[in-house]
Amino acid sequence: MTRLEDLPWLRRLMACSATINRRPVMNRFVVLIQDHTPLTALASPREAIRQFTPNWFAVTMGTGVLSLALAQLPGDMAAVREAGEGLWFLNIGLFMLFSVMYACRWLLFFDEARQVFGHSTVSMFFGTIPMGLATIISGLLVYGPARWGTAIVPLAEALWWLDVAMAMVCGVLIPFMMFTRQDHSIEKMTAVWLLPVVAAEVAAACGGLLTPHLAAADSQFAVLVTSYVLWAYSVPVALSILVILLLRLALHKLPHESMAASSWLALGPIGTGALGMLVMGSEAPAIFAAHGLASVGTVAAGIGVVVGTLFWGLGLWWMALAVLITARYFKQGIEFNLGWWAFTFPLGVYALATLKLGAALHLGFFDAFGAGLVALLTLIWLMVSTRTLAGAYRGHLFVSPCIASAKCIRR
Repeated sequence: MTRLEDLPWLRRLMACSATINRRPVMNRFVVLIQDHTPLTALASPREAIRQFTPNWFAVTMGTGVLSLALAQLPGDMAAVREAGEGLWFLNIGLFMLFSVMYACRWLLFFDEARQVFGHSTVSMFFGTIPMGLATIISGLLVYGPARWGTAIVPLAEALWWLDVAMAMVCGVLIPFMMFTRQDHSIEKMTAVWLLPVVAAEVAAACGGLLTPHLAAADSQFAVLVTSYVLWAYSVPVALSILVILLLRLALHKLPHESMAASSWLALGPIGTGALGMLVMGSEAPAIFAAHGLASVGTVAAGIGVVVGTLFWGLGLWWMALAVLITARYFKQGIEFNLGWWAFTFPLGVYALATLKLGAALHLGFFDAFGAGLVALLTLIWLMVSTRTLAGAYRGHLFVSPCIASAKCIRR
């Protein structure tokens, strides 16, 4: 007697059924493997170098400013300070990694890399390189002496002068490119115009932090005067850009959702401007007095507090506006990109200015408000860094607009 399972047509039916049942499992297995494979969004790992842009240095700015803010919180919180020092070491590693990757892009893909100077948006992010370095130098002055002693001061000073040169070149070269090689309009303008300009005032604030660590009076005087020059080199230009930005927002409304986080960039030059004046002003009396200019130092200290307070008030207006704009964007839904790091550094420098103002005026309100801003900064950093890590692992964030554009340079 013939068994049912021996019938040819039944065997074919059972085989087909088994194949159908296996396919979903295999498909899910393939998807699972792909989700855990790095750089799946790129044609090859080499593309991570080819698509690397200066935007990535914004990560070092946000990470660096959080490491500094944690160290400035009121009270003796050893665990918080250790966390800040850990972030500082992480930031050094990130800056070195990004520097190597960007250098490799220029070596391996020179023709494509040079197109950045003609791109109206990506070129602005050159300013993030000296600003990211400034956070590392400041961290060296905050965390370095306790770990390595005064031996780190010459290194910090040398790095600071390098940062000054980079910031000054960036602050002029990129605007020159805007005037001669790039296509801009008021309608397309965003706050990223500030990035190459603000680098100099970030170096100024860092210089104010450096001066008390220098042993030679002449070196202190040179760094302090240079810092004031850098402040003037940057802040008035940044404020003029903010005036144009206000006009642009009134006439053409909010920019595209991909630039949602840029609304916070306006807070950057204001917060850094306040911080710079407060830090430089606190060191001015002793340094100017050592050179027979005691009255100038006294005036500089007073101006630092007054200007710092005025800028803090202006920053409060911009921060409130940025919160409303951000809420509107999130209500509509926005996709994550590297621009989200703009939520971090401006808020961080404003928090530092708030804490410094509290120390200068001895008002508990500023201490409490500054601590709240640092807590908010920590939460934002955790959110943005997590998404950045995931996007970098899959490769989605390695995108160079210059390559995507047909023409980036006006010939």
